[in-house]
Amino acid sequence: MKTKVNEHSDGDQGVRVILVTFPNLDSARQVGTLLVDSQVVACVNLVPGVESIYRWEGKVNIDKEILAVIKTTEALVPEVEALIHEKHPYETPEFLVIKPDSGSQAYLDWVAKVVS
Repeated sequence: MKTKVNEHSDGDQGVRVILVTFPNLDSARQVGTLLVDSQVVACVNLVPGVESIYRWEGKVNIDKEILAVIKTTEALVPEVEALIHEKHPYETPEFLVIKPDSGSQAYLDWVAKVVS
């Protein structure tokens, strides 16, 4: 069975993917669960074993982190960002918003329905 793939922004329901890294699984689960329970996101995937190399306060750091891949809608991005900044243990958490070019129409519709 083929799934219809949306390649145009007019049917994407305003879905956005947000990337956030966390220092450990406990904090990632806590914030991810809060986001889903608050109905501001449809889904949070936690990807353990990410190694981040970055410069912070003039020093190069290498740390193990958890990557959260968060799905929501454009309208709810400000609420998600506010919750992340309020609950995240980092002083300056990663918060990158990505607009998908395409995706399964059924999945895009599901994300929009779950958070509305």
